[in-house]
Amino acid sequence: MLTPSDAPTSVAPKRVGVLVVAYNAATTLARVLDRLPTSFVEGVDHILIGDDASEDDTHAVATAYQSGSSLPLTVVRHEANLGYGGNQKAGYRWAISHGLDIVVLLHGDGQYAPEVIEDVIAPLLAGEADAVFGSRMMTKGSARAGGMPAYKYVGNRILSTMQNALTGLELTEWHSGYRAYRVDALGDIDFGSYSDAFDFDTEIILGLYAAGKRIVEVPIPTYYGDEICYVNGMKYAKDVTKDVLRYRASRIGFGTRGASVDTGVDSAAYELKPSPHSSHGRLLAWLAERAPSRVLDVGCSDGQFGALARELGHTVVGVDLVKHDGVGARLDGFVEADLNQGLPATGDAPFDVVVAGDVLEHVIDPARLLRDMTDRLAPGGTILVSIPNFGHWYPRGRVALGRFDYDQRGPLDHGHVRFFTRASFERLVASCGLRVAVRDTVGSPVDVLARGREGRALGKVASSVGAADRLATRTWPTMFGYQFLYQLERA
Repeated sequence: MLTPSDAPTSVAPKRVGVLVVAYNAATTLARVLDRLPTSFVEGVDHILIGDDASEDDTHAVATAYQSGSSLPLTVVRHEANLGYGGNQKAGYRWAISHGLDIVVLLHGDGQYAPEVIEDVIAPLLAGEADAVFGSRMMTKGSARAGGMPAYKYVGNRILSTMQNALTGLELTEWHSGYRAYRVDALGDIDFGSYSDAFDFDTEIILGLYAAGKRIVEVPIPTYYGDEICYVNGMKYAKDVTKDVLRYRASRIGFGTRGASVDTGVDSAAYELKPSPHSSHGRLLAWLAERAPSRVLDVGCSDGQFGALARELGHTVVGVDLVKHDGVGARLDGFVEADLNQGLPATGDAPFDVVVAGDVLEHVIDPARLLRDMTDRLAPGGTILVSIPNFGHWYPRGRVALGRFDYDQRGPLDHGHVRFFTRASFERLVASCGLRVAVRDTVGSPVDVLARGREGRALGKVASSVGAADRLATRTWPTMFGYQFLYQLERA
């Protein structure tokens, strides 16, 4: 068990384990274990060798080493080949189940230097990181000097640059297999759903980043010997590119990574979309056209939309399932309630405007909620509604290809329990004794591509794509419209 040299004596020592992934590593495995520093070996809690159904004598070498060594070794042979990513998954599950604090990934083929393993885990021991990646690119010229072939060096740099641009990370290398993780950080991500292939290493970076984990790089030496490389370079490049594109697409509502199937109203705060081309932007523009009014914000989330409505001079009362931090300060009033049980009491005075922005698709009985909202309207009052369009090309295409599934957000948001097309929603409106006074449509939230650090390289692309999408939305709203917006009045 290891502690940083400058740690207070009262700090409990960390249980550090090593996962050695091995496939056909009979000629290198023993040398890799021999090269572990004595100072590290003296404190390591456990070393797991994961033999991924090797076709050579890897398992025999591992068990022989185990019997003749004082190292705390466990040798596991997978009966079927799990793949590079699958082997890691098995090892990380083992680390979690055994209560380790830190786990280091080490390759049995000797490509990564065991001699620097203490440098790799140092930021974790110091509490400065949740994941540490050894980088062969941090020291200028060292990768080529260490024997990295020119084509691999160029490919590594091109892919890493692309991955940084699409994600907002600033890693010097995405493709090193020398890594260490806090085990509780691994427990916070769904690594079991990631690829079993070599792009697992990219997917785990994306998972950690999305979960807000701290990633640190340390320089490591480069070594290329006579080990056999099992990576298909073209397939690998294609897979990691798909991974980061899928991640980026999920930022604007496309893609199922990390989604789970829910029913009812989401408990997480809903992301405000203030762009003038978004649903929230259009709803706020409609409110800006009105004299100061009493507004009921149904499904107000954390109150950010309501706060902007208050800046326009309106008095805003919000209703939502969860009372998010700060919502009371942002609104004039708040009621905590499950909208699946109907609209709760919100005072005696009626409201001039009731807003239901991206709400009706989250409730089991939207007709009941619409009628409840109508009952709260003052004479001549208006209901402002935005709903996702299930007829949009994206869900249409998913269904047509037989690949329907829920996404993290967007028309197939995993919290949606009802789906609407323009025609079906307008039938619902009529059945509730309402009529459409104004109808509008917004396109896909392409502007999200340009948000944050990761959007800097995509700003011009997002602007051009957004303009084309808005033109398509105006031309064919039922196909390209991402959301429909309505001003509803009593019929």
